[in-house]
Amino acid sequence: MDNDRFIPVFVISVAAQLADMHPQTLRQYDRMGLVMPSRQGGKQRRYSLHDVDLLREIQLLSKEGVSLEGIKRIMALEHQVAALRSHVRELNEELSDARAYRQALEAGRVFAAGAAGDVVSLARGQRPRGRSQAIVVWSPQR
Repeated sequence: MDNDRFIPVFVISVAAQLADMHPQTLRQYDRMGLVMPSRQGGKQRRYSLHDVDLLREIQLLSKEGVSLEGIKRIMALEHQVAALRSHVRELNEELSDARAYRQALEAGRVFAAGAAGDVVSLARGQRPRGRSQAIVVWSPQR
């Protein structure tokens, strides 16, 4: 699973070894906010595979001559781009739903509701699949 990459499992010494860095470097990056590991009860840092990937990316950028402040800015911008892409995906889904709704209205259909109260999109003349208990409400043709 993709979410497994975010499970904090590595103590600082293991994460440092996986990233080929000194543990003190990881502490510095934590203080700067470059990589923020989860904290265990006794304030012990726990790193995920995602954190280790970030550490490797920081190391690569650092070797290419980018300052730590520059790396911090690059990572913030990458995070912002990912958030914007996610938002665009959500907006595209909403737009698609709105278009389907408008087409349904133009076809005379008001809406179709599933048994759980969810809205079901159906093309004109199409019925719910299988033994669906969806209710389709129509308005009279113009």
